[in-house]
Amino acid sequence: MVDPPALPRSTSDITLVVAVGTLAWLTGAAVLFLAHVVGGRPLDVWFATCLVGGALGAIGFGIFRWQRAAARRGSRLAQQGLAD
Repeated sequence: MVDPPALPRSTSDITLVVAVGTLAWLTGAAVLFLAHVVGGRPLDVWFATCLVGGALGAIGFGIFRWQRAAARRGSRLAQQGLAD
């Protein structure tokens, strides 16, 4: 049985997707905060959702980088296929 060819790095690297998503959440929080400061709009569940989305994206990005570093140094417990 022949193994399929590896995906190109541009389609298998999720770093850009996570970074753009995290920045989108933080941009939303900044816009809502400015609406609060300038327009007097109350900070509600939308602002909290954007902050939590940005925080979770940042945590996920950190975990992904941590796993990639572990794979590069050859750790037994690291996920496989991240060392590229």
